[in-house]
Amino acid sequence: MEPIAHLVEASLYVEDLERAETFYREVLGLELVDKEPGRHLFFRVGESMLLIFRPEATLREGRSVPPHGAQGPGHVALGVPEGALEAWRERLQQHGIEIEREKTWPRGGRSLYFRDPNGNSIELITPGCWGLPSGW
Repeated sequence: MEPIAHLVEASLYVEDLERAETFYREVLGLELVDKEPGRHLFFRVGESMLLIFRPEATLREGRSVPPHGAQGPGHVALGVPEGALEAWRERLQQHGIEIEREKTWPRGGRSLYFRDPNGNSIELITPGCWGLPSGW
């Protein structure tokens, strides 16, 4: 059996899709790939996808996937190149986003933590944190 090699998609759950769309497009600069009003937003993140749902929309039967979902704030770490963290710090501050914590990791890499408008914990992280073959 071949080992699992990639994280293809991750999901966050929000009550306000309009605020989420503005934040992820305008503040973080992610490309919106798909949108269904009242249900979801799908953003491209490098070679992966970030799916943003309204919680009750994923708990219903009748879609092509089984019901799933969560409620309350989640967490996702988004990778940025080494040396880009200072520019990101400035961009977040320009948008009035409070940085909750900064961390330098023992293996290398640094992180900035902040919240999206729906309370999800977002981390911008540079390579080296996990010591993965890909550099992350």
